Amino acid sequence: MTDTSLIWLIGLALLAVAAIPAVRRRVGLARHAVQAREKAEVYGLGEPVSLHPVIDPSRCAGCGACVRACPEGDVLALVGGQAVAVQPARCVGHGMCERSCPTEAITLVFGTSKRGVELPRVKEDYETNVSGLYIVGELGGMGLVRNAFEQGRQCLESIARQAKHEAPAPDGRPDVLIIGAGPGGLSAAASAKRLGLRAVILEKETEAGGAVRTYPRRKIVLTRPFDIPGYGKFKLGQVEKEEMMATWRDLVEKLGLEVLGEQLVTNLQPDDHGFVVRTAAGAEHRGRRVVLAIGRRGIPRKLGVPGEGGPNVYYGLLEPQHFAGRRALVVGGGDSAVEAAMMLADQPGTSVRLSYRKDRLARVKAANQERFEAAVDAGRVVPLWSTNPIEIRPDGVVVRHDEGAETEVPADDVFIFIGGELPTAFLEACGVALDTHFGEPRRAA
Repeated sequence: MTDTSLIWLIGLALLAVAAIPAVRRRVGLARHAVQAREKAEVYGLGEPVSLHPVIDPSRCAGCGACVRACPEGDVLALVGGQAVAVQPARCVGHGMCERSCPTEAITLVFGTSKRGVELPRVKEDYETNVSGLYIVGELGGMGLVRNAFEQGRQCLESIARQAKHEAPAPDGRPDVLIIGAGPGGLSAAASAKRLGLRAVILEKETEAGGAVRTYPRRKIVLTRPFDIPGYGKFKLGQVEKEEMMATWRDLVEKLGLEVLGEQLVTNLQPDDHGFVVRTAAGAEHRGRRVVLAIGRRGIPRKLGVPGEGGPNVYYGLLEPQHFAGRRALVVGGGDSAVEAAMMLADQPGTSVRLSYRKDRLARVKAANQERFEAAVDAGRVVPLWSTNPIEIRPDGVVVRHDEGAETEVPADDVFIFIGGELPTAFLEACGVALDTHFGEPRRAA
């Protein structure tokens, strides 16, 4: 063998050593993408519900940074060297894929050409078409704690610029009434404090917390570090519910925020100096401006069946240990229902059934899907597919199967997780215009 041949042979060997792992990795990624797509078809994850990524193939470099950055897993995958949204329904709008893309090939959009998403009409400063009425947070289409805090800050900074040129209200009303004490409302109140404005928060529950307050014990909440106006930096990337609630309490106390609990707002109308806000208890509150930070869940959606008003029916699960040794029926097929079923199944002696109107779970997180399937295989949870509850009794629930047969399922406690009623009627009564979005890009916070 000549020296030239030996050099070529060594070169080819080195090339193979370097290339084979890369080829294997690419083949593995392609196989994983195919499996993710097949799962999307089975579990209905191919049609996005709201915010989701759209990739421009002419700009995508196929580096996979977006796939690695996504905290939900399997939303994106590399197919043929290009990033593709294989399970877009699992996207919750973290935006990490968009920020990680070095070629700016990813845009987060609301809705699709087939399925629109209805959102209130807001301007760049979060003011609606009703002068002086603002919307921040999830109600405007942007979920997640960090986004809500950033929007609350930007909104109040805009209000502060306008308030500089205004005389105080003759009746001494607050500069801002904030409806909702979740992240967006707390951020707006904290920003108002820093900017020298008086803000009062009206919260329907007894304390601040927003949707996190209703989560099961020790549920993990994902977020990104962000600054809290006048308070400091929230550094945790994932935090348990209890720790986040403790942060909100500490924030309210240290900044001296005015939070009025048990104030379920039912109506707001403009008056000569701003707005009059009325509550279910008959109270009236007045403010120069109003910021809505109430989220999109509204009030829990009900089944509308006989017996639903009984003392054994719940729309949340805060203390699962209280139901140890009992017979539980969970109604629903989303993440909240699955998580509740798993929490109940972890209690000693508790039997758990899950009733869902479809023949499989739909649009749940991958981790929840895997945990649920493992629990079913182990006999810890019994699924009742393609069933609808038609009557709730003190010791059982009558469910109707798709084929029409009716069965009474033994149950001491019934937990209903079928979503919430969007506050559409409330917004319309306030005069807020709603637009349906068919694939329009989001406005970054």
